[in-house]
Amino acid sequence: MRFTELEESSPTNSSNPAVAGPSSKSHSTSNGRTVANGNGFVSPFTNGNGVVGSSGAGTSGSNGVVMERHEKSALSRVNLPGHLLYEDSNVDREEFVRLLLQSLRDVGYIESAATLEAESGFSMEEPQVRRFREYILSGMWSKAEDSLSRLGIVNEDNSWDAKFLINKQKYLELLEARKTAAALHVLRTELALSSPEPAQLHVLASLLMCTEPEDVRQRAGWDGVSGQSRQQLLLDLHRFIPPSVMIPQRRFLTLLQQARQDQLRRCIYHNTPLEATPFSLLSDHECNKDGFPGVTTTVLSVHTDEVWNVEWSHDGAYLASGSADRTAIIWNMGSDRRKWEVHLILGDHPFPVHSIAWSSDDSMLLTGAEHFIKLWDAKTGSCIRTMDEHTETVTALSWLPDGSGFISGALDRKIIQWNAEGRKKLSWGLTDIRVTDLAVTPDLSRVVTIGMHVPTSSESSSLRGIRNSGSSGDGTTNPSGNTSSMNGITPTKNRFIIYRLSTRQVESSIKLDGDLTSVKVSQDSQYALINHSPDEIQLWDLRLGRLARKFTGQRQGRHIIRSCFGGIDGSFVASGSEDGNVYVWHRDTGSLLEVLSGHGEGSVNSVAWNPANERMFASCSDDKSIRIWEAPTPEMVLDMSGHTDYSVSYSAKGKGKTRQMDGEVENAGMASPSTRL
Repeated sequence: MRFTELEESSPTNSSNPAVAGPSSKSHSTSNGRTVANGNGFVSPFTNGNGVVGSSGAGTSGSNGVVMERHEKSALSRVNLPGHLLYEDSNVDREEFVRLLLQSLRDVGYIESAATLEAESGFSMEEPQVRRFREYILSGMWSKAEDSLSRLGIVNEDNSWDAKFLINKQKYLELLEARKTAAALHVLRTELALSSPEPAQLHVLASLLMCTEPEDVRQRAGWDGVSGQSRQQLLLDLHRFIPPSVMIPQRRFLTLLQQARQDQLRRCIYHNTPLEATPFSLLSDHECNKDGFPGVTTTVLSVHTDEVWNVEWSHDGAYLASGSADRTAIIWNMGSDRRKWEVHLILGDHPFPVHSIAWSSDDSMLLTGAEHFIKLWDAKTGSCIRTMDEHTETVTALSWLPDGSGFISGALDRKIIQWNAEGRKKLSWGLTDIRVTDLAVTPDLSRVVTIGMHVPTSSESSSLRGIRNSGSSGDGTTNPSGNTSSMNGITPTKNRFIIYRLSTRQVESSIKLDGDLTSVKVSQDSQYALINHSPDEIQLWDLRLGRLARKFTGQRQGRHIIRSCFGGIDGSFVASGSEDGNVYVWHRDTGSLLEVLSGHGEGSVNSVAWNPANERMFASCSDDKSIRIWEAPTPEMVLDMSGHTDYSVSYSAKGKGKTRQMDGEVENAGMASPSTRL
């Protein structure tokens, strides 16, 4: 609150404490700056914007002495007991005040910062730190380098690294100013001494060949002296200087952002982009369920047998499904998400389709049926190539994120790398496991595989239609999908193996009890999600090589069930289940959020979250259908409140439809492969 002149001149505000500034002591009233008025009170002084009793530069008291105008408000230092901000906290008061001082100055409240320094007795940083900042921002390189020894850098290597950064900036600025001779001198006498890596010196030396300043900036990846390079240099130097000496820039803001991120991680239903999330410092963040996709909005029913797998295209506009009816279908969502139709039906599979994978640009689709792999043009439906290099069931297909090719894994213990045209590039040889699934991390660093080890290869036979359950669609009976009893073989162990993609060498191999049926990797390449029988999903931290969390509640003992990450930042984990439901957990807390019913009898075999829409996912089931789940929109809420239930069904060619109103069906054409609820 700001005092008025009248309040300042009242007797209750006429004390004469310390002048605002760092750790000031009280001034005597006889120092020539304050005088007594005729009423016996000491005259107060303003902060420089005016003088009490006069609008001029000074005023006369009753004794005829002219009072001088003060530069700062008079304040006393506040002495508080202890060193904590609150008695029941563990926050150091001095650190807190120093962060406040930094923030106040950053946003322009200079006088407020000075007042806080005066009252608290703390300063943001020592004078040598302020001078060091000035040296860097003013390009006074020799003084900046000399100041390093007074900034608490105790590690000699850190000192040399800091000097290298300063000299590098100096060198680049000289080159930009076309002072080649001076730059060469810095390179030979300063940079050569502070850089132990010849490769770095070689790169810097090559810049001497640049004839134009723009060439220097472009080749060095540097924005020049007129850009932000000196500010960036200060940021880079922060990591060598103790934070107790030189506070990292915008430290208070960093702490607030960390608190916000922590609240978002703890908010179990959070599913909104960060830029669209309201955030207040005055209350904790908490979402309701409005953004959670818990409502079935579409049922796709064209397959004539169990649907085993679903995968979205990267742009989220198409959905591919593989079925025991020996077909894969590509579905087109439509621009308004209310006109689902069959884009392509990919037949010509000799066996049920259990594996599918989109290319990185969504132009091609891979399908796996027994030991065959087919590469399809996703726009025209033409089969580009059929591959039969594997001798047993292909259980995994994964495109490389850069689009250069794909990797396949099979029960024959082979991992094969292919180019984008479907030609064999190289074989990784026989692995230690019969591969049941694999995934390539988005950063192209690792290949994560899971599988089972069997005693002898002679006991391994082709598992036609390996998957989920019952009928294969050709009148024969498939194995149950329980990998622990396939063909009567009992594996001695199951393993989770991580390979380095660049070298194809094993990075880690972890033995796990129970069958491992599917693996998915998070978009940040940090986590692997593994379906683990019975009745468990495991979250593994790939960077730390340890189990991070388990998710339980779903049923999985006999069939291959596939799970996925979903929502904003992959904060949800979703999985099918043998009880016919879809289960969704919060990834970071492990809390079971929803058990979604709707599918018919049999297992929900696979769940896939739309990568372009955090509020939509798909599930497929033994009931021959695919269900699309979305967050309820205002229109849906209005429909539900008005008790209007309708569906529109499209044929396989998108011709003809069946409209259902309040339970009555009116046929308007062919059979209905797609149903809109």
